[in-house]
Amino acid sequence: MTSDDDLVGGIWQPTRALGRALLLTGILLLVAIILGRFDLVVVVAPVALGAGVALIRRPSQPPATQITVADSVVVEGSPIDVRLGAVNPDRTAYDLMLIRVRTPQWVTLKHGDRPYVAGTSPRSVVDVDLTGHVRRWGRHRLGPVTAHGVACDGMLMSTAAVTEPLMLAVYPQVEPFMAAEAMPRAAGLVGGHRSRRPGEGGELAGVRPFAPGDRLRRIDWRVSLRARQLHVAATLSDRDAEVLLLLDVLHEAGRSGGHGGAASVLDTTVRAAAAIAEHYLTRGDRVALLEYGFRSRWLRPASGRRQYLTALQWLLDVSPTDSPYEPSAGAFGTSLIPSHALVIVLSPLLDQRTVGMLARLARGGRVAIAVDTLSSTDVRLPSSSWMPVAQHIWRLERENLIGQLREHGVPVVAWAGAGSLDAVLRDVSRLATVPRVGLR
Repeated sequence: MTSDDDLVGGIWQPTRALGRALLLTGILLLVAIILGRFDLVVVVAPVALGAGVALIRRPSQPPATQITVADSVVVEGSPIDVRLGAVNPDRTAYDLMLIRVRTPQWVTLKHGDRPYVAGTSPRSVVDVDLTGHVRRWGRHRLGPVTAHGVACDGMLMSTAAVTEPLMLAVYPQVEPFMAAEAMPRAAGLVGGHRSRRPGEGGELAGVRPFAPGDRLRRIDWRVSLRARQLHVAATLSDRDAEVLLLLDVLHEAGRSGGHGGAASVLDTTVRAAAAIAEHYLTRGDRVALLEYGFRSRWLRPASGRRQYLTALQWLLDVSPTDSPYEPSAGAFGTSLIPSHALVIVLSPLLDQRTVGMLARLARGGRVAIAVDTLSSTDVRLPSSSWMPVAQHIWRLERENLIGQLREHGVPVVAWAGAGSLDAVLRDVSRLATVPRVGLR
């Protein structure tokens, strides 16, 4: 049993049904006393006795709520199973419990927008199972879940029992991506890319005289017989490469429709970054991620499946950081980016600051590729008589911006999934083999 303060204030509150019962009892008793109609006491007695007996069986503890999902880490577009739980911890049964959940924008639950009513027995749990799907990548707050308990024949209702929202991590849908071309500057330890350094590998570099330490299986017997001296086949070593994915988050363009709908610039950027990272990490290369914005978030280079899962978690926190100020140049300087790394910049190419950053990388001798993420985005423009002219001027300015990048030696390619970078990597690899001319 609870005290009167608990009954009215913190846990259980009277409903209109209790107010009507008390009002009816008081009015009939007052009329019976004034008019001397004691037969009215017989009429009001069942109401008063019923209310009194119901209040004697009032619960002492409020309800509790919980929310669980079958898997807290899902991929956008995949189904999700949610279980809402309402707990009656009291030894007295509730008349019923009212359960409701709040869903975020990108989570759709079947019949999740309506309240659920269920009866409860003492010390029991009522579960409500909902199914739905998640329509966009990111971190979504599922909940909170609220529950109200009704007891004493509907004369008492508990205050809302609210559970903390459940954080749901939704990975981006990885688009099919495959790059068959070799990396331009593979300078790691062991990997699957042809390098320019001699060593053990499958790429023939020439024939040279035998030296102590050479393996016998490398002996070229045809050349050795002609030269009357042992010669071995020299090869180029196979090494891993380092890929830096630089995400331009200065601007967002387009409106996201989630999985199966229209993709915004940020959607294309995140999904492309996940696809490229998965491709190179499965080949044994090292991948790093960096935001070109004002947070300058950085994920150190590493390889393997663990790095891929870490990269997916890192991508969930990507958000646009629009500001008129210049991002810190020290965070994107050539001193922090290895000279042998392949820098893939995913950008809508809408800002002159991005062009300046790419130009600095090119002047610093870094191999940079700009991937246009705006070309595959459907941007809806308002209808106006001047809109075609304004759009034409904007396209001319953007073509000039892309032309400036190509003048600085930065190739620009539109993102188109698998094979998007093959032609560019082929040209970059060919240029990487050309000796550089320097001043002495």
